[in-house]
Amino acid sequence: MHVILISRDGDLYKLCREILNEFDSLDWHLVKASPENCPPDGDFYIWDSPARIDLPQGIDQRFSKHLFLVPRSDVAKFHENLGSAEAAILLKPVTRACLSAFLGFAASTFHERISAAHSLRADRDEMLQCLIQSNLQLQEYDQDRTNFLARAVHDFRAPLTATSGYCGLLLSEAVGPLTDDQKEVLRRMQHSTKRLSRMASAMFELSVGRHVKRQPDLRKGDIRECVDQALHEVTPFIDGKNLSLAVDLDREMGTLYLEPGQIEQVLINLLDNACKFTPKSGSIEIRGYPFFWDRRTMRLSPMARTERRYEDFRSPNSYRMDIRGSGPRIPREHLEKIFEEYTSYAGGQDRSGGGLGLAICRMIITAHEGRVWAENTEQGPRFSFAIPVRSAEFGKPDAPQPQLTNSEA
Repeated sequence: MHVILISRDGDLYKLCREILNEFDSLDWHLVKASPENCPPDGDFYIWDSPARIDLPQGIDQRFSKHLFLVPRSDVAKFHENLGSAEAAILLKPVTRACLSAFLGFAASTFHERISAAHSLRADRDEMLQCLIQSNLQLQEYDQDRTNFLARAVHDFRAPLTATSGYCGLLLSEAVGPLTDDQKEVLRRMQHSTKRLSRMASAMFELSVGRHVKRQPDLRKGDIRECVDQALHEVTPFIDGKNLSLAVDLDREMGTLYLEPGQIEQVLINLLDNACKFTPKSGSIEIRGYPFFWDRRTMRLSPMARTERRYEDFRSPNSYRMDIRGSGPRIPREHLEKIFEEYTSYAGGQDRSGGGLGLAICRMIITAHEGRVWAENTEQGPRFSFAIPVRSAEFGKPDAPQPQLTNSEA
């Protein structure tokens, strides 16, 4: 299948290549072209921002032949210029899932055109056209929902921030002395407001993350400082359940480039999760150590048992963090699902929270080119993540060392 991408966006070209690579049975060829030099012999065309360019005269507008990527603000102008409401449109910024669905449909119709025209093609096209129009509406509703959520989160966090600030002011005894019991109540109140604020931020980050790929602000960081900050946030929860805590952090054998605030959020979410499901007087263990794995298997999620891991501790390529609680085991069928949005494995226990913490962890670690996964141990469930050790060339992960031995994860 000869696919023509009319765009100057290099990231869009890369995304199209990645999606087409997923169609194992498809023999495809992707060409990036300009509107002035658009090849006429393409099997499928992807037009980027067509409302701002002059489309060729007599263009075949059928959605099986062309896909138009249009900013929402340009939809009306595009329909006016095209003179038809039957074009296949995806709103920009385009999501990977939507683009993959349309390219998959294009591939299937391409095979049909080669073999034979289907007897019910007209009815099918009419039905698919209805689906396309419905999809456009759903995309508009989704963008409206995201915009509303952004405003709601902003308005929601303002009083939470003020409440937390007032708690801090009272705890400093700037307005009068406090008893120990009063201080404890204020500390718990401050902890709860911070937790609500994190939940609101998680909802917004997950919603926006589907539309805009946010690149982390990577800089040289210390994982120990991130752990200390995270423990400071969850200490009231740990003390409230009388949990024992063990921390064992090996020195990073390389340079970690990370966004400290984001990694702290991951650690807070994982520790909060461990505290929630660990029974009173239980234990939590935090471990950090050099970790070795082949990033050529990055597409697997979560970490597969067959994934190759390096064993030579003189040549680390990643740093791994483990957070283990002494709570109940996670059912095997839930080990992957718990990282999806609004999913919980509570199993009749504490169901506080909206099932967002682990989903936001996966989004952050993936943006750091790392991995996050869950597994059961004899002592209890363990949540782990690994982020790459970077070379002196900023932003470039160290290459795997092929001479090292492999073992099963």
